Amino acid sequence: MRKIGLSEIEDIALGASLLGAGGGGDPYIGKLVAMGAVKERGPVTLLDPEEIPDDALVVPIAMMGAPTILGEKGVGGKEYEVLYNMISQYYGKKIFAFMPIEAGGVNSMLPIGAAARLGLPMVDADGMGRAFPELQMVTFTMAGISATPMALVDEKGNSVIFNTITNQWTEELARSVTMSCGGSVSVSLYCVEGAILKQHAVKGIVTRSQKLGEAIRRVKESTDLTPEERFLEFSEGYRLFKGKIADVLRETNGAFNLGRVVIEGIGSDRGKRAEVVFQNENLSASVDGVILATVPDLICLVDTETFIPVTTDALKYGKRVLAVGLKCFDAWRSEAGLKLVGPRYFGIDTDYVPLENRIGGNADV
Repeated sequence: MRKIGLSEIEDIALGASLLGAGGGGDPYIGKLVAMGAVKERGPVTLLDPEEIPDDALVVPIAMMGAPTILGEKGVGGKEYEVLYNMISQYYGKKIFAFMPIEAGGVNSMLPIGAAARLGLPMVDADGMGRAFPELQMVTFTMAGISATPMALVDEKGNSVIFNTITNQWTEELARSVTMSCGGSVSVSLYCVEGAILKQHAVKGIVTRSQKLGEAIRRVKESTDLTPEERFLEFSEGYRLFKGKIADVLRETNGAFNLGRVVIEGIGSDRGKRAEVVFQNENLSASVDGVILATVPDLICLVDTETFIPVTTDALKYGKRVLAVGLKCFDAWRSEAGLKLVGPRYFGIDTDYVPLENRIGGNADV
């Protein structure tokens, strides 16, 4: 158990934007929401999953939709209370704590804002260990846990509760309502008791985000390593490519940010050309037509000078970026995990090969 205040929020937002793999929304927007709530109501208590009673109800808080739209619409302020009331009335019991459903600049922050405003603790766990674009893409789905009852509310006050036959249907129906509500809404889903949380969640994600954020902030303090070497060391990342953004193709379609970014090599990568394809999050990275990384491993673009992560909605022509690959949570590499979030699900014509094998030249496809 520990407290999350303003300084912790800064580092959590920064580290979570790296784990967001290009998605999860603008960390600045998320920080405004969380810091505003903490300034008004005080720090939030962060609990280790083992501190949660087995029968306690833990509820994720998140936004659904295109991050660029959320940046324009914002969060109205009453959504958390509406979600709390809908879920607690449905279950007939009080909510014990909130949790993030994924890592990302926005969805790592909204549970902090909700916890502060409603006086509840937050749990140091999520359902992905990174960010994914569709709501069925969580460890709970692999465990056979239903996404519903799922509560959804927009900034105008419209609300609905879903009960669906599969988590894929939850995604389909909720995505349609999200579009009708303007492309961005607040949601609660995968509401679980403490015992299930301890068994199936990705533990320690908030702490990991905070440590990554602090390390990024202090990356240039090392004297024995270059900043790039230091960044790759503490992030346990694999260097994929360094270059200047030459082209960005982006569209908002079906509440997703879709597109690709073309990067022309600089330094040791001069003369080469990389391409990163994304759907909210980065899905694949290739250099001169050779795939170096795919989902479910994390593909992250960071500024070459500050190593601050660059989200897909912030990609701009001329920006110099370092492409880095991070290993995903082990469960995503299982057969069930790859069925949910493997490259072929997203239409990428390759089997999944672990990042470290592709980089090491041991890929068999």
